[in-house]
Amino acid sequence: MSESVANSGVHFDPAIDNSKDDINAYLEGTDRSMYDFRNEETDFYKVQSGLTREIIDQISEEKNDPEWMHEFRLKSLDLYNKMQVPNWGPPIDGLNMDDIVTYVRPNTKMQGSWEEVPEEIKSAFDKLGIPKAEHEFLAGVGAQYDSELVYHNLQDFVGKQGVVYSDLESALHNEYADMVREYFMKLVPPTDHKFAALHGAVWSGGSFVYVPKGVHVDMPLQSYFRLNAKGAGQFEHTLIIVDEGADLHFIEGCSAPKWNVANLHAGCVELFVKKGARLRYSTIENWSKNMYNLNTKRALVEEGGRMEWVSGSFGSHVSYLYPTTILKGNDSDVEYTGITFSGKGQNLDTGCRMVHIGENTSSLVTTKSLSKDGGIGTFRSAIEVMPTAKSSKSSVDCQTLMLDDISRSDTVPVMDIKTNNCDIGHEAKIGRISDEAVFYLMSRGIPENEARAMIVSGFANPISKELPLEYAAEMNNLIKLEMEGSMS
Repeated sequence: MSESVANSGVHFDPAIDNSKDDINAYLEGTDRSMYDFRNEETDFYKVQSGLTREIIDQISEEKNDPEWMHEFRLKSLDLYNKMQVPNWGPPIDGLNMDDIVTYVRPNTKMQGSWEEVPEEIKSAFDKLGIPKAEHEFLAGVGAQYDSELVYHNLQDFVGKQGVVYSDLESALHNEYADMVREYFMKLVPPTDHKFAALHGAVWSGGSFVYVPKGVHVDMPLQSYFRLNAKGAGQFEHTLIIVDEGADLHFIEGCSAPKWNVANLHAGCVELFVKKGARLRYSTIENWSKNMYNLNTKRALVEEGGRMEWVSGSFGSHVSYLYPTTILKGNDSDVEYTGITFSGKGQNLDTGCRMVHIGENTSSLVTTKSLSKDGGIGTFRSAIEVMPTAKSSKSSVDCQTLMLDDISRSDTVPVMDIKTNNCDIGHEAKIGRISDEAVFYLMSRGIPENEARAMIVSGFANPISKELPLEYAAEMNNLIKLEMEGSMS
């Protein structure tokens, strides 16, 4: 929900009913049992549904907020109450904040060992493969269940490099408290849009990462967010600072079981890439199809820095997701690679925003989107080139594959160019699976369903190859599940 896109005057009138009563109708069709498992709700503490000052006070007390954070939450609540819901994207009429529980605490404290995590919670992350991934190829892991982190660990050899990786609440009360206060919601202020204000009021959980100057973290760090509670929201905040000349790959994953009521995800990601630093941020968003995913992500890149986004958007009933990169420093650059798959009952409004400020800055956007069974996929790009961004370059390549004649795909490019000394390009391609290609594969003995799935996998391959092997496998599995749902 970047401000530039929101104010672009683009209006979208999708042919889909998002009323709460119709959510049940959209939950069928795809076998997501390996992700849709859910535990009994045995949470230790939860606030009442709705959004009031009393609830904000309760959350702040539960989190043991410093006074400035408590005041920040209350000011954000005031902003939320004054701001309007955006009317330019997919309708979110089925989302009623009076029905959403904004804070749910599981019956455990954060642990540093998987063995100490309660069995029913540990089993959920076991099924998702998180402990196995940590053991095999991760430098550190954080695992959040509903509103709180239940596990956090950093490999010793990374800690000895001076890398800080903790839950954000702990960072508010240790030697990094001043750093958190300096950066928290400065890239995404509560004034940005209504759901940024909501996040500022009720945020809980998330990660704080600081990589010192010149340190290269050779193995990725990962946070995984699991929302189990029915009718609840998850509002984690990720704050990453990669100092001068440092290098980091950070991975986020998320999932939730399906319920017959609306759930909400309104997290926030703020990424600071300092001079000559590099940050790769990879994410697979795999929400269930009763989820409203209203997430905000933003990066600020200094001189000579590099930002890399690798994004996979699956699941959710409605998504508003537009990662923004601000190329502030000269010679900074960004590469965004993303894929979206929208199926029955899904309206996924995704894209990205690039703001060129420094000279000789560069942005490269490559996206793939697929739609099936009447799903709606919209790609929005906003490229802004300021007068100071001389000799800058931007290229946007958007490719869409529709798997039937009842799905929909739209591309909405916005370009605001304020200097003649730049090179800007945009290309969009929309098509369907070629009958000739399917026939060719079938003539080689491949069944039609498998032939179509192979074509889709080939279409998505440029995205999956940018992910670590385990996450590429997960993405390919999600595509396979969606394809099986469309063929059943």
